[in-house]
Amino acid sequence: MGSEEIKLVKMRQSLTELERAFAREISMERHRRASLRRTAEQRTIKREVERRHKRGSVRFVLLVLTLMTTAATVTVVMFRTLYLLLS
Repeated sequence: MGSEEIKLVKMRQSLTELERAFAREISMERHRRASLRRTAEQRTIKREVERRHKRGSVRFVLLVLTLMTTAATVTVVMFRTLYLLLS
């Protein structure tokens, strides 16, 4: 083998190694992007659940306040009516 042939073989080997490294890099980048996408989707779902829970809590508080106000109003009106009927 001459020195030219040795250089050619080494060049082919290094080119093959570069191609393999490039393919590995592409594969790792795809996995990283997929992982980032999954993480972003999970964050979005978590935020939606938290928002829904917060809205539900606010609605529950409003419902309780409405029921308490209704009970107090009915009690006041009932006693005033009873006072008027008995006087």
